[in-house]
Amino acid sequence: MRISRKSAAVAVAAASALVLAGCSGDADEANGSEDDNAGISTEASVNIAWNQPFYSYNINSATGNATANSVLRYLMNSSFNYYDQELNLVQDESFGTYEKTSDDPLTIEYTFADDAQWSDGVPVDPADFLLEWAAQVGTYNNVTPETDDEGNITNQEAIDAGIYFDGLSSCVPLIEDIPEIDGKTITLVYSKPFADWETCITGPNLPAHVVVKRALGIEDPTEAKQALVDALAEDDSEAIAKISKVWSTDFNYTSLPEDEELYLSSGAYVMTDFVEEQYMTLKTNENYKGELTAAIPTVTVRWNGDPMGQVQALQNGEVDLISPQATADVLEALQAIDGLEIETSDEGTYEHIDLQVTNGGAFDPAMYGGDADKALKVRQAFLKTIPRQQIIDNLIKPLNENAELRDSYSVVPGSPLYDDVVAVNGQSEQYGEVDIEGAKALLAEAGVAGPINVRLLFDPNNTRRQNEYELIAASAAEAGFTVAPYQVQTDWGTDLDNATTYYDAALFGWQSQSTAVTELDSNYRTNADGTGNNFYGYSNPEVDSLLDELQVTTDEEKQAELLGSIEKHLVDDAFGVTIFQFPGVTAWNPEKLQGVSKISINPTIFAGFWNWTAGSAAE
Repeated sequence: MRISRKSAAVAVAAASALVLAGCSGDADEANGSEDDNAGISTEASVNIAWNQPFYSYNINSATGNATANSVLRYLMNSSFNYYDQELNLVQDESFGTYEKTSDDPLTIEYTFADDAQWSDGVPVDPADFLLEWAAQVGTYNNVTPETDDEGNITNQEAIDAGIYFDGLSSCVPLIEDIPEIDGKTITLVYSKPFADWETCITGPNLPAHVVVKRALGIEDPTEAKQALVDALAEDDSEAIAKISKVWSTDFNYTSLPEDEELYLSSGAYVMTDFVEEQYMTLKTNENYKGELTAAIPTVTVRWNGDPMGQVQALQNGEVDLISPQATADVLEALQAIDGLEIETSDEGTYEHIDLQVTNGGAFDPAMYGGDADKALKVRQAFLKTIPRQQIIDNLIKPLNENAELRDSYSVVPGSPLYDDVVAVNGQSEQYGEVDIEGAKALLAEAGVAGPINVRLLFDPNNTRRQNEYELIAASAAEAGFTVAPYQVQTDWGTDLDNATTYYDAALFGWQSQSTAVTELDSNYRTNADGTGNNFYGYSNPEVDSLLDELQVTTDEEKQAELLGSIEKHLVDDAFGVTIFQFPGVTAWNPEKLQGVSKISINPTIFAGFWNWTAGSAAE
């Protein structure tokens, strides 16, 4: 994904995805507003604190694919399936049904419910789904963004003149042929088997009639949808180019648009107010006919990036539900407040460090005259200095006394595949403990003398990350590395993708979007076109081949074998290291809200909102 266009997240938007956890309410960073109680409703409503403001309605674009956006779209967007509290994938048959009708070729039929509709009363139908396929398949694009060293697009005229859908799916391109539409049914045929087809593309994202209206000026919704179908069938490049521009750009905004069609809802809630950097208010969608109805008439989300500020807001009654970054101080402060419901648990987010290998810096072969082996030894030496266990002991165990190192890039600790994958990848053997002497020996073998300057990218406003940095810098210094904070140019999430010439290592978290085994694909696959989550220039043809094989493998034992092999390459190539699973804390006022049932993956605290009920004080 490209964070250059004000994105702070990541991954395969069509559900098989990892999202930058900086956009997660459980994770970290954001810009909050605490100047007043603007947007706080005290009647028949629930007020929720979240850490990062919404900035795009198009959650399936590279720009908008962020937890900050997707958790709120979850309230406003129906889908063919969703995760329940046990992370089982459940069909929402009130929106539509789907079934696999063939394994060879893999064929899926999706049928929309007769009363599925947008909040303007226009039916949600296969044309909306077709638009999402076109945006994600990639074959229509005839131009891609080019950027300078600061991440500014340098070929905007070419993009404006050509076809460019800002999509980023790694699985939708497997659906090569234009899907067939028959009434309320659309049929997708994959070019090869795909293990995670149920989470590849789960339904419409944006209203096709609005996109086409803005692109081609067609007012009538039925005619607009037919124009989309015709443009794709006839390969009308002029029309598709206009449609691609609207899809990619018009739904990115940071306050309530004047045009209500830019926030039509197919779900239980619809946006009614949105004040930049402050709050968003959602009310029940009168045109929603599905079964996942909202019992709370009004939900207001306030943005506050300060964990203790969220605690204070909960105590003061300004908000009713929070899930801030968990620290010992936050948990202690919550426990001191009477009358709260408090839950602690592991999150679906994990902390890690990744290394840049093509930026001309400390870990790039170019720094050493193109000597890849020398650069590898420098990367391995640096990773041996990362005090992973000390980070857990000092920063995580006060919240979770059973916290342990996470030693897999792809599998959550405790899951069925975890032990098998870890047994193969070798990370615990190579980087389980700090090895300063081993690091020095590797640098000596490489003939590289210190100090070796390493610019570490992390959110400077995140207290835990600042503490991690200090531990890392102190340990690395013993082996001859001088680690300094990368000076953020815009915001750290944007710079993650932009700053290929700026930073050498990145410290942040990935949040799982699903339980799909192919979720890791865009993080480690060679990123030739700049659309994935591999921001660092890492490329290993064997990893690419194994990822291809994983996509078509449904046998769990074979999946574990492939994941282990992929991760073994990542360890051997010194891609980076994983550190810990995020500890989480959620707290709410039961007098205002009942039925909270947070899950570990996206959408976290918003999951199952249809089970929410007003507490006694709000009844």
